[in-house]
Amino acid sequence: MPQGTPGVKRDVQLMQIRSDTLVALGSNQQSSAGTPEETLKRACALIADSGVVIRAISRFYATPCFPAGAGPDYVNAAINLEWSGSPEEMLATLHRIEADLGRARVHRWGQRTVDLDLIAVGDRVLPDAETYAQWRDLPLEEQRSAAPDQLVLPHPRMQDRAFVLVPLADVAPDWVHPLSGLSVIEMRDALNAADLAEVRPL
Repeated sequence: MPQGTPGVKRDVQLMQIRSDTLVALGSNQQSSAGTPEETLKRACALIADSGVVIRAISRFYATPCFPAGAGPDYVNAAINLEWSGSPEEMLATLHRIEADLGRARVHRWGQRTVDLDLIAVGDRVLPDAETYAQWRDLPLEEQRSAAPDQLVLPHPRMQDRAFVLVPLADVAPDWVHPLSGLSVIEMRDALNAADLAEVRPL
């Protein structure tokens, strides 16, 4: 369906949905702010202080550590932001806040005081659809050690992770993946029921 047609209310609504900037939050270690739950609350406050408008904050959820056995269980959440800058600027803001809360990027998928993942910025696909597909389809063993040297959006693992999609359904249920055409709700409901049951509201 064409977007941006003057006078078409449904198109305007769709564009509004796709303007969402979505961020996933996680913590499984103490930080200077306190417990993982207190750390995520502080992260949200720091994001708001950076000039970003927070449209919605999800409930907080207890989730199993990923990958299994890598450390204590997590507290996860998601936020929906209003952001007028570039995705790269948003990522830099998130990394700065992680550093302020003591995040050290030492081990991929390791324990961490806070993890702020930029999941999506509207319907942007970065850097391009082909590169996105390469990271989306990366075998699990390579995912453990390989990380892109540039921003990839939407997050190539979002459709696989209950700890991302369950909180996102609180704040952006109707956001539509620009390549798969699936909404957050549809991606969530396609996951294994056992995985979904492990994501428990606090």
